[in-house]
This record gives sequence, C-alpha cells and structure tokens, in this order.
Amino acid sequence: MGFPRGADSISKSSSEDCLFLNVWAPADLRKDSKLPVMVWIHGGAFVFGSGALNDFPGSTFTDKGVILVSINYRLGRLGFFAFPALSNEHPEEPTGNYAYMDQIAALQWVQKNIAAFGGDPNNVTIFGESAGGVSVHSLLTIPQAKGLFHKAISQSGGGRDGVLTGRPIQKENADRYYPVSAETIGANFARRYGIEGTDAEALAKLRALTVAQIIDGGQESNGPGGPPTYPGPILDGKLVVETAESAYKAGRQARVPLLIGSNSAEVPAGFVNARSKEELLNLFGSMEDEANKVYDPIGTTELAELLTMVNTDKVWAEPARFTATAFTANGDPAYLYLFSYVSPSMQQRMRYGAAHASEIPYVFDNLRSRNGAAVAPKDQDVAGMMNRYWTNFAKTGNPNGKGLPEWPVYDPKKNGIIEFRPDGSAVGESDPKKVRLDLIEKAVTTGNLH
Repeated sequence: MGFPRGADSISKSSSEDCLFLNVWAPADLRKDSKLPVMVWIHGGAFVFGSGALNDFPGSTFTDKGVILVSINYRLGRLGFFAFPALSNEHPEEPTGNYAYMDQIAALQWVQKNIAAFGGDPNNVTIFGESAGGVSVHSLLTIPQAKGLFHKAISQSGGGRDGVLTGRPIQKENADRYYPVSAETIGANFARRYGIEGTDAEALAKLRALTVAQIIDGGQESNGPGGPPTYPGPILDGKLVVETAESAYKAGRQARVPLLIGSNSAEVPAGFVNARSKEELLNLFGSMEDEANKVYDPIGTTELAELLTMVNTDKVWAEPARFTATAFTANGDPAYLYLFSYVSPSMQQRMRYGAAHASEIPYVFDNLRSRNGAAVAPKDQDVAGMMNRYWTNFAKTGNPNGKGLPEWPVYDPKKNGIIEFRPDGSAVGESDPKKVRLDLIEKAVTTGNLH
C-alpha cells in the first residue's frame, strides 16, 4: 500500500485492503520439512512501500533451504492515527498502531499456517530495513509479539529514542523528541477538514471522510510549517507500552539472537542539520572541541560529509551498538555489522560511502545493472556472501558458515564487528568507528546532542 506525497489518493495499485503476504518455498519441498522461516518487513518511513515489490524475491532464500515470507501493513494515517474519541470508544482496546497490529497478525498467521508450506513455526526470524528495522525493535519489545519469532535482524533501524520510536498518545511535552501528543495531532488533522471538538460526533465526521481526504496528498502537516497531522508510531500504553530504548536499558526485550547494523553513509542530513561546520560542531555543546578533533581533525572535511557522518552515527550506528550491548548484557548473542561497500557503478553518486537502503539488493542477492553498467563480479560476490550470512543466521542464530570470513559475536569489551568493506571483502575486526561512536554515545547520554 502506498501513501505517496503529492497524490490525491492512494496510488492506483494500492488499497487499504492490503493485508496480504507472500510465501516462497522450495518447489520440491515436503510438507513435513520444517525449514527455517524468514519474515521480511519492508521499509519506507511508515508511509510508502510494499512487501510485494520485485526488490524482495525469495528464490535466493529458498535455494538455501529457507522459506521467505514478505508482508504488508497499513501505512501513513491508515497505519497510525490517534484521536480522543477513538481512545474513549473502547478504552480496553489498543488504538493507534494499526500498522503494528497488522505485523503481529501476519506473524500469528505464520505461526498457525507456515507448517503447511514446510516451514518450522518454532524457527522464525524477523528482518527489516529502515522503518522495517524500527518495526523489528518494536516487535522485540511489544509484549503481544512475544513468542511469535525466535531471531531478529534490524538493518538501519536505529535502536534509541527519537526516530519513529513512539510518540506519547496523550501527554504533551513528555518526550524531548515528540513534544506534541498523537491525540493532539489527530485533532489537528480533524481541523484540517473543519471538524472541531474531539467527541463522538467529531469521530463520526472523521469516519465520513473519503480515502483521498484521509491520505491528504501524503502531507504530514497542515501546510508547510503548519501543525503536524501525522504521528507515526504511537506509545499508546496498551500495545506499545514503552520505547525500545527503555526496554533495552531494563533488559525487557525478547530473549532472541540479534543481527544488527548500519551503512557507512546513511543520509546527508535530515535529523541533525546545520548550515556550517561551526554550527554543526556547536550542537555538541560542551563537547564541541572533542567533536572537532574526532570529525574534522585537520579542518579539511566539507560540511556535506560531516553531516553525513554525524547523522549516520547518531541515528543508526551508535544506536545499533547500544542495542547489541543490551542483548549481550542479557546473555543473548548479537552480531554487529557495518556495510561500507559501494558498487563501482554507484561510486560517483555515493561519494561518502554506502547510502541508506543500499545493502538491500545484496541481502536479497538481487542485483540489477545501474547507470547502464553490467553487474560487477565484485557486486555478485558481496551479494552471495551477505545472503549466506543472513540465511545462516536464520537457521542457527549464528551467521558464520563454511567458506565465509569469521563474523565475531559482539562483545562490548572487544568491539568486534564485521565490515563489508569498500573493496568487497568482509573483515571481522574491531569497530573502525569506535572513537566516533564513543563520542556520540557520550553526547547523547549527557544531553549534548539531541
């Protein structure tokens, strides 16, 4: 299902009736095979995307003895919406996080039905990228999802508060990242269509809106700079009872093996923004001099690269390390990766490293020619290697296997990770970004960078 910005309705190929899933199984499978199962949760900022895209084929999983399931879930305002009268209508029920309810329903379907396809309901791995990776964190910490999966992979999904991690449903200014509550945002949206008040009569008028009005051209605010009208994931207190970071700090997450990581140059800006190097470094507050030494030691790094590094480290890389540390503290194995590989055909476009989502074709071993260039043999090698690591992890909870470079289990004292390097090799090593991530961790935990 799509929620395209600038459109007057849902895209023609989409529908709110989107709750379908796709199952890939080996053609010669016996129904009593009990193969490991991987469930893919697509990304798209919770406002676009689909599990049915050609980007996510299952054949490279089934030829390694793994069943692949890809799912859909409601997006945008159809996936996340809160309103006072809606909360009061059935106070005993969770409201707001319809997308997460859909994901849980899909995992329940897998538990009930995957054996008929030759899958083992007791060996299910969830994996997702970006919003899909955020979803993995949520499912790891939502009590209702407990027992529905047995391993988890989060690709560029963060792990700390602040990025699509749960807006308070009612309390204003309860979260430094989300000062406006989800119910207030719902009321903002109602006023967008002249609906005043927050009672049952107002709710009836909201339910009378057309799909096009609900989609509202994909806009997330009432005009540029106007009041927000779309909340994203909601901390509703019934389904989502706490953020992932809160759960990880208390050791309340699901007790499963974890594979987690990020790319070397996720985004150039968007979360941490600045118009000059001085302004960017000033965001570190009392740690400005330390940040300067770590990120721009000789003063020649251009602003765009600095923004890419700081955004990548704060939003994805350090939170991934934080999450791996939390799992290790609970006695569960974690495997941490850094994806730095850039295809030769994309190196001019990705100047600073591997961009957000660029690892997906390699995980799925589903490469296509880019910029008119044939798929490079090195690309094929990286894709084959990553797909094997992922499927090995689904089978045993350990990504290692015959013929693959050793991927060290994460130990906070040793900082061992695997890096998929720019030259196409995979090397188990001490995290090359350790000094940067230590700085980010210190800045975040002391309130100097938020």
